[in-house]
Amino acid sequence: MIERHSIDYVPWSERRGKLWHQAPFWFTGNFVLPTMVIGFLGPELGLSAGFSFLAIVLGACFGTFFMAFHANQGPRMGLPQMIQSRAQFGSRGVIVPFIATVFVYIGFMVFDVILATQGLGLVLPANKWFWYPVLTALSIVIAVVGHDLLHFVQRWLTYLLILAFAITTVLAFTTLPAPAPADAGGFDGTAFLIQFSLAAGYNISYAVYVSDYSRYLPAKSSAPKLIFYTYLGAAGSAVWLMGLGSLLASRLPEVDAIGSIKQVGDSLFPGFGTIVVLISTLALISIMGVNAYGAMLTSVSGVDAFKKVRGGVRTRVIGLVIVGLITVLAALLIPDDYLGSFNNFVLLMLYFLVPWTAVNLVDFYAVRHGKYAITEIFNPDGIYKKWSWRGLVAYSVGFLVMIPFFSLPGLYTGPIAEAIGGADISFAIGLVVAGGLYWIFARGLDSRAEEEARRRSQRELEGVDFE
Repeated sequence: MIERHSIDYVPWSERRGKLWHQAPFWFTGNFVLPTMVIGFLGPELGLSAGFSFLAIVLGACFGTFFMAFHANQGPRMGLPQMIQSRAQFGSRGVIVPFIATVFVYIGFMVFDVILATQGLGLVLPANKWFWYPVLTALSIVIAVVGHDLLHFVQRWLTYLLILAFAITTVLAFTTLPAPAPADAGGFDGTAFLIQFSLAAGYNISYAVYVSDYSRYLPAKSSAPKLIFYTYLGAAGSAVWLMGLGSLLASRLPEVDAIGSIKQVGDSLFPGFGTIVVLISTLALISIMGVNAYGAMLTSVSGVDAFKKVRGGVRTRVIGLVIVGLITVLAALLIPDDYLGSFNNFVLLMLYFLVPWTAVNLVDFYAVRHGKYAITEIFNPDGIYKKWSWRGLVAYSVGFLVMIPFFSLPGLYTGPIAEAIGGADISFAIGLVVAGGLYWIFARGLDSRAEEEARRRSQRELEGVDFE
């Protein structure tokens, strides 16, 4: 059935689903070829495959920590991820992180549709003027049906991906020649930190998606189990696929996402590599649906802050069609050497999303302890106001103090990053400053007035007092 909800609250009577479904959803969501590209960088910067893998494990596990803790917000609030941010930034102030978030969603869709078209090019003419609109339209159809179909597709693709890439990984270890000692790479602190930052930033970028796909779970869902399953899926797939990327980059003179997989797979029998690439293409189309769905929810939330929007199927379809058109146009205009800019894109996501995730998580876990007046989130004149200085100042200061630590190869290197050899530790600075400032600012909140608003909201939504 076509999903009826968009940015509106999901009532308890419509809650369903199993906690473990979050694991395959996020496994497939992260098990796409752009994830593997992140692993190419370490060996290209001179790291050995072993040190690259260590940086990937540490980075992906660190980034997923923040991403997974957002999952608990879905069942507790029954809302999409980004509209919850109105409680910290205000109904209009939230437009600041909204713009960065839509950029993330559409950026990923652009990279995904280009790679998917190249994958299909192994068996069909790769005409981008045909395939970009067709593949984008297919992903939009999946997103129109909505939440349940996205979960279904992601869950069943998990089994195909595990089988295909388990074989491919074994082949990569056993058939590719180990590099000569002179070419094997070693340890470099700057390169290690760059690989760590990219792996962490890539998985932190999924923080803006999470409760979109957990908000239909029962309100009393176990928080530890939900966080665990989300973490397991997202971190496991990132470590596996990025690690495979670092292995390929250390053993092949030149690597690319599709050609390398085809080369390794074909060592089993001619054509097997093509099969693996085509399975990967299915995952790319699916995650495009996930990205389109999130971009639509965030965009509608942004518009709703200035002009009231009615939820429902019609709103979702209009939003998704606009997202699809922008994606196709951007993909057609992007330079052919698009992967050359992919790592900088990931770092830009890290810069804009780190202060947001810090503010959002501190508010949920340390300030309001998961208790919100949901109806007030949709009331621009309510307790959360149009512009909330606490979240906006914490976010802005957190972002500004990160700038001297930025390291964007070919674009900008901050003075502190340059002084430490180009290593990028801006994410750590942003997390501490933005989260710490918000916690300090939030000590002045009127908790009594908010408690009364929460009780009124819960009675209005569910007919019972707030618990």
